[in-house]
Amino acid sequence: MTAPCRDVVIIGGGSAGCAIAHRLSEDPSRTVTVLEAGRRDAWWDVLIHMPAALSLPIGNRLYDWRYYSEPEPFMNGRRVYHARGKILGGSSSINGMVFQRGNPADFDEWAQRPGLENWSHADCLPYFKRMESCATGQDEYRGRDGPLALERGRAEGPLFRAFFEAAEQAGFGRSDDTNGRSQEGFSPFDRNILNGRRWSAVRAYLDPARKRRNLEIHCRAWVTRILFEGRRAVGVEYVQRGRMRRILSDEIICSGGAINSPQLLQLSGIGPAPVLEALGIRVHHDLPGVGENLQDHLEVYVQHACKKPVSLTPNILWRWRPWIGAQWLAGAGPGMSNHFEAGGFVRSGDDQPYPNLMIHFLPMAVRYDGTRPTRGHGYQLHIGPMKSDARGHLRLRSSDPRDPPRMQFNYLSTGQDRREWVQAIECARHILAQDAFQEFDGGELSPGDPVQTADQVLDWVARDAETALHPSCTCRMGADPMAVVDPTSMRVHGLEGLRVVDASVMPTIPNGNIYAPVMMIAEKAADMILGRPALPRAAPESAPPLGAP
Repeated sequence: MTAPCRDVVIIGGGSAGCAIAHRLSEDPSRTVTVLEAGRRDAWWDVLIHMPAALSLPIGNRLYDWRYYSEPEPFMNGRRVYHARGKILGGSSSINGMVFQRGNPADFDEWAQRPGLENWSHADCLPYFKRMESCATGQDEYRGRDGPLALERGRAEGPLFRAFFEAAEQAGFGRSDDTNGRSQEGFSPFDRNILNGRRWSAVRAYLDPARKRRNLEIHCRAWVTRILFEGRRAVGVEYVQRGRMRRILSDEIICSGGAINSPQLLQLSGIGPAPVLEALGIRVHHDLPGVGENLQDHLEVYVQHACKKPVSLTPNILWRWRPWIGAQWLAGAGPGMSNHFEAGGFVRSGDDQPYPNLMIHFLPMAVRYDGTRPTRGHGYQLHIGPMKSDARGHLRLRSSDPRDPPRMQFNYLSTGQDRREWVQAIECARHILAQDAFQEFDGGELSPGDPVQTADQVLDWVARDAETALHPSCTCRMGADPMAVVDPTSMRVHGLEGLRVVDASVMPTIPNGNIYAPVMMIAEKAADMILGRPALPRAAPESAPPLGAP
């Protein structure tokens, strides 16, 4: 049987893949196929669409690929759990819905690297604006007409009021918009929620394009190998319904994310030759940077008991869930929010040029897996360094595509990382100790009074920290020998007809959640692929000096 041929095949229907599919299929003469290994996201699936249910898909085999790191040498040999979306929309269908662009200095740092001169904040800002529909309105920093709907957290109630007041008492300022003029400070957060429902990449980008005749979307289609003729990628092999299939294409775009894109490249013989040869994989293109430079954010919960019954703890009790679900179906109640409604960015020390710690406030004390440190009321800060210099790697476990890759993040492996973690816990405790919380503070539950010295803090972080689920940078853009992707075209160096567009191409991890930067990269890459001129650079005159509040 002759394999079908399409103009473009996108491997991965996750965050970036949805955006690329939407933009490329706008041209009715261009045929586009999306191959997604996960299942479809049903309209009736409450666990996806209800914002307050965000923790329930994580760890569930129907929604989550359930990866683990290798034993982390600086975390007592722990294997850190990594959730990744096993569904159309990828991790945008199971994430926490917090929308943060990162600091402008992140992108200006990218632009200082060889080949990335057109990735400065001034170059990226027009794409951030193009992709978003900000509920607070349009200005020189924010967009209003894009597909990504954003709602600002209400951040109301006594605990949120105490949080903002405590931050000011601790010496930190307020920000009108952490995605706008100044990231530094505290404010309500933007979330990917519209009318009380998760606004995933599927809702934003694929749904408006589904009826286009030139767009095909295949789910449960597990790509096992990229096919080549010489140096040109010409198609892919994938398994669907137990059958091996092939599809040919003029253009292959890897959008599997920072874990699956380097995995597929290595399975296809693209990567460090010694790694591939050790597994018996024929080396098609020796590209040593594939799978290297792995980065992530680590976070902890600093939790307190609450003396007054004003937290949201009752909302997570099983006996209240049917009522919350019924309210949500009627368009009301606590199910309408992800409850990560406020937070901020601060510096870990005076030597920092711009904020390097991110804080979320949650008016309840609970872990992602649902475990609670107390049966009563509580509240917590999520905190962690955003610009760790720890670097890891991702490599195949075997030549079998079904085997998850080996991921070594090397959390806490550097002096900078350990120093900033000690400063982060000091910062969180400083905020929570302010007078604004006095009437609510029932005492610290985690890490607890026994954890005081720097060594004790680091030991607790090693035992208790979780990933913020931001793996990135494993196929980084650049022009040096360890770069994988050409930043002017998103093509894989040394090959034709093959591009990578997802979190793996980031040179360094941004200062915040990575969903917004991933979507910006996809928007910018779409113009490159279509041969369109880049949007005009935007450098608002009122932008403050670097690091200014």
